Amino acid sequence: MSQRSAGSLASSRRKARIIALQSLYESDLAGHDPLEALDRDLAEEEVDAAAAAYARHLVEGVARERMEIDRKLSQAAPAWPLDQMPPIDKNLLRLAIYELLFDNRQVPMRAVINEAVEIAKVFGSESSSRFVNGVLGTVVAGQVNQA
Repeated sequence: MSQRSAGSLASSRRKARIIALQSLYESDLAGHDPLEALDRDLAEEEVDAAAAAYARHLVEGVARERMEIDRKLSQAAPAWPLDQMPPIDKNLLRLAIYELLFDNRQVPMRAVINEAVEIAKVFGSESSSRFVNGVLGTVVAGQVNQA
């Protein structure tokens, strides 16, 4: 794969993650179906087919695995009950935990964590990137210790 192709794939995946985050955030706050929210978001955004497909894959995966994802999230951040966690951070962590622990596409752990941290810098609060990095580090360490 050329460097240009790799960069294009990375930007396509980032766009997919952002759209998935927006859809999950809307679902979490307004109680809307996450896939309906995704359909609206995709209709409003200009994204290529690969980004749209990856966003759908992420939203479907998080929706399907949400109970287990939330259990892992609660274990990794015991000082932050889910109902008190900032919604952007919580949904970004759900996405990243899905990619890290449940997705069979084998995105490198470091890439998933870096993407989540970068997205947190844009959409979260001043401390979101540190919080997201710390929680995901705990999740990954927990998986290594269980292996």
